[in-house]
Amino acid sequence: MSDDEPGAVKKAARTVTPYYRGRPDAEMTVIGVLYFLGLVILLVPLLPFIVIVWLISKLTGAVAQRAPTDED
Repeated sequence: MSDDEPGAVKKAARTVTPYYRGRPDAEMTVIGVLYFLGLVILLVPLLPFIVIVWLISKLTGAVAQRAPTDED
């Protein structure tokens, strides 16, 4: 775009809106930490069962790959 075009902005508009300065969001940090701790409390007792299911799926997958096929 050149400066001669009718839609070209020649000067930035000033605004009356004050500049936004961010602030720490401590409330959401606390909620996030509590959510994480709740998940840890829930998942740690389930971890042995998750590992057992994962191991069984790996073993059955390995056995299925070694099984001979009936294609003659």
